[in-house]
Amino acid sequence: MADTFRKLNIHFDIGSLQRAYRTAVEDIGFSGKLVNCISVTHTESEKKDPRGIFWTMDKNYQEIQVERFVEEEAYKVFEPLLMNTYLKNIYDTLSNHFKLGRVRILKLDSRTSLSYHRDPEARLHIPILTNPGALMIVDKEAYHMKANGGVYYVDTTKYHTALNGGNEPRVHLVATILDENKEEELYTVYGGD
Repeated sequence: MADTFRKLNIHFDIGSLQRAYRTAVEDIGFSGKLVNCISVTHTESEKKDPRGIFWTMDKNYQEIQVERFVEEEAYKVFEPLLMNTYLKNIYDTLSNHFKLGRVRILKLDSRTSLSYHRDPEARLHIPILTNPGALMIVDKEAYHMKANGGVYYVDTTKYHTALNGGNEPRVHLVATILDENKEEELYTVYGGD
């Protein structure tokens, strides 16, 4: 089993998730100039989702820090406007297995990509909308995640990027995880779905 990318033995109903996503778009909408984001969790004092610290490489292949440190543990307030949606069920289920930080809906528009970078923590990804041209590259290996209710652990502490070479947006529910639950029964071998 690869340590960088693993599918969890947790499955959600994709129709219910997509309906909750539409509610989030209608009631909250995407914010952010560089990252299209809907914050599912926030801090007691702040509802906006700051871009957190990450590292990338400059043109001389020297690692540089970008953005500021974010106290992930402070993101424990679930968005009240989403309390009666399927997103709350997902949040509660994931919280039973992992200590979560920020939970966000992230949209990558068609024919775009993220910077090549690494984060301080790993992430869980649940695809909501995707297409065959949407890939995640982690540690120089490419993965495609179908929007079928599956949950994927991604070791984003390694260098990675996401690209959307398709004609439709790629939308994922992304949760920062603050602990490494390594229970083998929680994972399956990645099978390309």
